[in-house]
Amino acid sequence: MIETAETKRKGGCLAALVFLMLLAGCGDKVGPGTAEVKRQAITGVTVTVAQPSKISDDYETSGTVRAKVTSNIASRVMGTVTAVHVRAGERVKAGQLLAAIDDRDAVQKVRAAEQAYEAARQGRSMADLTYQRYKKLHDEKALARQEIDQIETQKKLAEANYEQAKAGLEEARLWQGFTRITASAAGVVTDRRVDSGSMAMPGMPLFTVESDGGFQLEVTADEALSGKIRVGTNAAVSIDTLGLNTTGKIIEIVPAVDPATRTFIVKIALADKGLKSGLFARVRIPRGEREALLVPKGAIVEKGQLTGLYAVDSQGLVTYRLVRTGKSYEGGIEILSGLNAGERIVTAGLERAVDGGRIAGGEAK
Repeated sequence: MIETAETKRKGGCLAALVFLMLLAGCGDKVGPGTAEVKRQAITGVTVTVAQPSKISDDYETSGTVRAKVTSNIASRVMGTVTAVHVRAGERVKAGQLLAAIDDRDAVQKVRAAEQAYEAARQGRSMADLTYQRYKKLHDEKALARQEIDQIETQKKLAEANYEQAKAGLEEARLWQGFTRITASAAGVVTDRRVDSGSMAMPGMPLFTVESDGGFQLEVTADEALSGKIRVGTNAAVSIDTLGLNTTGKIIEIVPAVDPATRTFIVKIALADKGLKSGLFARVRIPRGEREALLVPKGAIVEKGQLTGLYAVDSQGLVTYRLVRTGKSYEGGIEILSGLNAGERIVTAGLERAVDGGRIAGGEAK
């Protein structure tokens, strides 16, 4: 069959007529005097006006749990370690012996000091007796003043020798005591760096003991917060390893700023039990209030990699709006961009919302 020009013209007119009839059945007009687009009616949803709220402006950082009192126990004398009595992780009492250093040299010094002390004590006693006898003769006018002065000087020298010998003995005993390494306070040995046979040197750390004085959190804060954080402020602390969410109190702020990191140290007291040194913690420190646009968490709609919500215009038209979200708060999720205050959104019945649909009953309320 041969298609004529007249046949083509009639076919085109028929197609145009069908298109216009389809447009006539739509709800919204697509052009002047043409047709309307039919939109799906939406019911059973709740529409809320997004309003700004005041929230706590928190500074988030991280830190490390440490014991409030940590003692690094070192040797004060040089010598061979003859015995070690504790292990890492062991609990100790104040004054408990941790290790011993060869004290043979110290013992000899104590013995010599004791002999010198005993000789000085006897010399002082003899000088005192002599002085008493000569003083009696002087009182009876049987002795010249010059002679009693000489005896009195000898007595003073004997007293000085005695005090010097006494101090020497105390020093020798103290030096001998340095060969016994003891715990300065009750706590837990967290580090042991010495074994029997090792050579101890003055100032050489041998043990680390964390005292039973509780724990604190050391965190770093940006230098921009210097002067804006106060002692006594409560801070929210989260320790994921223990599944712990607690509140600590700022007890110390180190004013010096590290020139390498441009941060300073903030110490936060923790009262919870079961803590250990070295645990990682996340911290939120309040620094005031600010306004933020919050929406209920249930209003957020995830579509694959997209995050958005259903916005409703003045005519009840529902549109899926992409947004950028921020932190989560008790009042909802902060919207950083994509939504303005005063706009309306669907907050309940989201499973009934359709992009491009219209709220049934006219203008949404």
